[in-house]
Amino acid sequence: MYQSPARVFARLGATGPATPPSVIMGRAVVLGASVAGLLAARVLAEHAESVLVVDRDELGAGTGHRAGVPQGTQMHVLLPAGRDQIDRWFPGFSRQAVAEGAVLLPAAARRSYLDGQRKVPGSDVDMIAASRPFLEELLRRRTLELPNVTLLPGRVTGLDFAGTSVTGVRHESATGPVVTPADFVVDATGRSSRLGDWLEQGGWERPPMRRMAINLHYATATFRRTEEHPVPVAVLAGCTAAAGGDIAGAAFSAIEGDRWIVMLGSYGDDRPGRDPDDLVRRCREDFPPEFARVVANEMLGTVRTYRQADSRRRDFHRLRRLPAGLVAVGDAVSSFNPIYGQGMSSAALHASCLSEYLRSGADLRRPARELLALQRVVVDAAWGMSTSADLARPSVPGPRPPGYRISRWVADQITAASVTDPVTARRFDAVVEMRRHPNSLAAPRTLLRAVRVNQARER
Repeated sequence: MYQSPARVFARLGATGPATPPSVIMGRAVVLGASVAGLLAARVLAEHAESVLVVDRDELGAGTGHRAGVPQGTQMHVLLPAGRDQIDRWFPGFSRQAVAEGAVLLPAAARRSYLDGQRKVPGSDVDMIAASRPFLEELLRRRTLELPNVTLLPGRVTGLDFAGTSVTGVRHESATGPVVTPADFVVDATGRSSRLGDWLEQGGWERPPMRRMAINLHYATATFRRTEEHPVPVAVLAGCTAAAGGDIAGAAFSAIEGDRWIVMLGSYGDDRPGRDPDDLVRRCREDFPPEFARVVANEMLGTVRTYRQADSRRRDFHRLRRLPAGLVAVGDAVSSFNPIYGQGMSSAALHASCLSEYLRSGADLRRPARELLALQRVVVDAAWGMSTSADLARPSVPGPRPPGYRISRWVADQITAASVTDPVTARRFDAVVEMRRHPNSLAAPRTLLRAVRVNQARER
C-alpha cells in the first residue's frame, strides 16, 4: 500500500517498540566505525550471529580527532531526531553523555537569530552538545559492549562476489591481505566511499552520483568556559542570502571539558581563515553580542578550518542491477552541506531504515530494494532542504531546477514568518530538527499563515 513520503518519514522517526528481532544471517561486516557504521552495527546485532566492524583508524578509549573523520574538529550538532534514534538503540545514551561531560541544551537556554533579529522560540525539545570525538567514542563504547560485535583495524580494499550476491570483504590486516566471508555488508566509509569502484571491479554498475557545488568554508575554535550554568548555552546566528550574501552565519555552544565551541561559516571567496584575531573580530563585529562575550574568554588551541566543495548523493535506487547482501549508509549514500547539521541525524534515520528492512521479512538472496526505497525518503527530505537553501547563495552555480523560484518563494515566506510567529516557528523548527518531513511546510494553512504574518509586519 502506498504511503506518502511524509508518512514514511514519520514512521522511520518513531521511537516506540518495534516488532521482535530475529537472527537471519551469520556474519555481517560493517565498513567504517563512523556514527553511521556504529548505528548500523547496533541494528545488525539483532539480526546477525556476529557483526564485524572494520575501520582504517586505530580506535580505542579516548581516541580524539582522527584521519578518517577530517571534519571531526568542526562544530557538530545532534538534532533531536538523531538524538531520539540513538536513545532508541542505546537506551540512556543522552543521560550517560551528560553524566560524562556533554552539556544539556534546554530549549529555553538556546537562542536563534536571523539576519541579526532574534527569533521567537520554535522548539521545546532539549538537545545535548559535545564534540564529535566525544559522541563517537561513547557511541563506539556502547556498540562494543554488545556481545556479538567486534571492531577490527584494517583498510578495506575491495569486495568479493559470487553469482548475484556479495560474499566477502577484502582488507589489509597486520599480517597482510585478508578476505573475510560475509553474509551481509554495509558500507559506512563516508563521502569518499569507493563502493562504486568495487562494484565496477566485480562486474556491477556504479551508482549514479549527483553533485552540487557549494564551496563552503568553516572555521572553528574552542574557548575556556568558566560559567557553570551559562545562559544562553547555545546561539545560532543565520544569515539569509538577501542580507548576508555568501556569509552563512555563526554558532556557538557549550561542550564537554568546560569549553565553548565557536563556528563561522561562509561560501565562495568569503573564507574565514586560521587567524585567531580575525575570528574574534568577526564574532565581535558581525554577530549578536553573545558572541563577543564568548570570544572574550581564553582561546584553547588553534583555529581549525574545513572546506566542503560540494553536496553529493549516490542514487543506489536507480541501479538496474545490484548485488544481494550489500547496502550503504550515512555519507556513503548522501552528504549534505554540514551547515544544516543533518549528517548524524540522517545516519540515525538510515539505521531506522535498515531496522525496518531487516524486521520486515527481508529476503537476503535479493537486492535490498525495500531498504533503498526507505533511504530515498530520508535522503530526498534532507537533500531538498539543504540544496534549496544553498541555491539562494550568489556563489552557488546551480543549475536551479524547474519551479525553483516558486519553491524558493515559499521557503522564504516560511523562514521570514518563523522569526516572529510562534506557530510558524514551531512548524519550521520541527522540519529543521528532522522531526517532520519538509512537505509539512507546504500545507496551504501553513503558507497562508506565513504570508499574512509577513504582510502584517510590512505594514
